[in-house]
Amino acid sequence: MKRAILFACTFVAFAAASHAQGVLKFKSEKHEFGKVPQGKPVTYTFEFVNTGNQPVVIANAQASCGCTTPEWTKDPVLPGKTGTVKATFNAAAMGQFNKPVTVTSNAESPTIVLTLTGEVMPSNQPAATVTAAPAPVVEKKAVDKKKKS
Repeated sequence: MKRAILFACTFVAFAAASHAQGVLKFKSEKHEFGKVPQGKPVTYTFEFVNTGNQPVVIANAQASCGCTTPEWTKDPVLPGKTGTVKATFNAAAMGQFNKPVTVTSNAESPTIVLTLTGEVMPSNQPAATVTAAPAPVVEKKAVDKKKKS
């Protein structure tokens, strides 16, 4: 009988502990930049709340290519607290872009993909330098020094 009670208590404690988990809840998992000028990096900060009952630690945030650089909250995010994943996209190549950033953590869903989208447009070119046309060459007529009387 004592063994059965001990087993039941252990099972309940283990079951409760297995449900103890951090949960990342992002305000948004996608950001649309719209049209961005070529050659100008753009940044967006994804914010999240740990809605679980255990601390969450982000182990890594990995971009799909070298044109996107992620930074993230390195400290454990306690239940009810917020953290961020900031992603900077270097808008070098023209055209549409769709850049995923994969976030890996110890949360209930260990992998979450955040996405940056938009379109890189030609940057505004500086105004053309206006150069004044050279003054027309005017031929001077020889002036007769003798005055007619």
